[in-house]
Amino acid sequence: MVEREWNGSRSSLVYLQLIPPIPSDLYTKLIVQLKFTDICKKLSKYLSWCGYKTKVFNVGNRRRIHAPPTTNTPTTSDGIAHMTLSSPHISPNSQDSPTFVNPSGTLHDASFFDPKNKEFAACREKLALETLDELLYWLHHEGGKVAIHDATNSTVERRRAVIERVRQEPDTTVVFVESICTEGEVLEQNIRMKLKGPDYVNMPPEEAMADFRARGGGTGISYIKIINVGKKVIAHNIHGYLPSQCVFYLMQIHIKERTLWLSRHGESTYNRVNRIGGDPPLTPMGAKYARAMNAFIQNQVVPPHLDPDVDAEEIELRRKNLHVWTSTLQRALSSVESFEDGNWHTMHFKVLGEIFAGICEDMTYEEIERTYPDIWAARQKNKLLFRYPGPGGESYSDVIERLKPIIVELERMEDDLLIVTHQVVMRTLLAYFCNIPLEEMPTMTVPLHTLYKVTPKPYGAEVQVYQWDAETDEMVLVGGNELLDAWR
Repeated sequence: MVEREWNGSRSSLVYLQLIPPIPSDLYTKLIVQLKFTDICKKLSKYLSWCGYKTKVFNVGNRRRIHAPPTTNTPTTSDGIAHMTLSSPHISPNSQDSPTFVNPSGTLHDASFFDPKNKEFAACREKLALETLDELLYWLHHEGGKVAIHDATNSTVERRRAVIERVRQEPDTTVVFVESICTEGEVLEQNIRMKLKGPDYVNMPPEEAMADFRARGGGTGISYIKIINVGKKVIAHNIHGYLPSQCVFYLMQIHIKERTLWLSRHGESTYNRVNRIGGDPPLTPMGAKYARAMNAFIQNQVVPPHLDPDVDAEEIELRRKNLHVWTSTLQRALSSVESFEDGNWHTMHFKVLGEIFAGICEDMTYEEIERTYPDIWAARQKNKLLFRYPGPGGESYSDVIERLKPIIVELERMEDDLLIVTHQVVMRTLLAYFCNIPLEEMPTMTVPLHTLYKVTPKPYGAEVQVYQWDAETDEMVLVGGNELLDAWR
């Protein structure tokens, strides 16, 4: 990570790098490929959500575009390798560079990464340093705050070259983040996830696995070592707020799959009249949605075919795997009443409450526009930074700040989770998990009586959207990531 003063604020460069601790071990040698881009994307997502302008500069993407292929690759009439822009079902980080893939398989097989091949080694070094130059230009001349150099197969020589290049910039230092894996089970899971990446998207699994396995082949430096995906983290020579925050965040990461269910509370009496804030109760319609939503999730966790008398132990384990969180406002508490029977783990947090509107609490938007035209105009001008005046008044940025501990805990958790909260908090959580830019977050459409199933993935999040059908009293799947994008 690089910290520097830029126009009166802190700017940072994060250079992520993996190192093999025991070269003689096949599994250890393979760690130079593992989870690297996933860690980059996680850190980028978190820092962007925290308000730092962040971008990932991926050397692999540059390689896939500019490096000569080592495999039989379709070419155009002028001999240029033919590549296509990938379109995965998960939402990519809009701050990241596009990903290119070869329709017939990998562009660069294991021979490209052979350290004995001097030609390809020189090509890799050139690509890495060109990407670093692009990164530094963005950081210094385009208002960047955090830049992440996503590069694998790095050597001591390359690290030295990176340091020497960065030292040419004023007030700039580097933190290396190294991910080390020594556990076979964790490694195998990492490999399976890596094979879903753009290098292998169109290659048969057995061939991809064989090629991937074949790739395995200072004083005063600040670094962070992540061992076995967060089981142990070593921080050395780390100074400053932002690097310390990165250490703390990276300590929470893991690779276990889990499901996050997100929903606003059921319709309240204030929702009926477009009144904001307060602590109103649910309407009969809102209470009906709450029961339907609760029943739907409980059936997802404990399928109806399980017999309480025969499958009691499995049912108990499934229930323990789901946590239920809400705010402390009564419209959220009333929306999870079916989970309050003692069989589920429920918790209530004040920080999950709706944005506090200060002197505008309990007013409609029409009343605010009529009574406080200056406040209304300021809110319309910049919803992200606008703070409601009066004691306790908040902005979206304030909500992000109070949700940071929640995000850290969500990254740490390995169990499934249901969160029932409010519109602004929903927008904030969806922006984090789905890599939605902060400037788009305040205008996102987040309807009432809608349930989001969010499954974190290595390259983003997979989303399924369910809406309540009042006539049938059922939750109906209406879309996925594409619907979420349409609501932005």
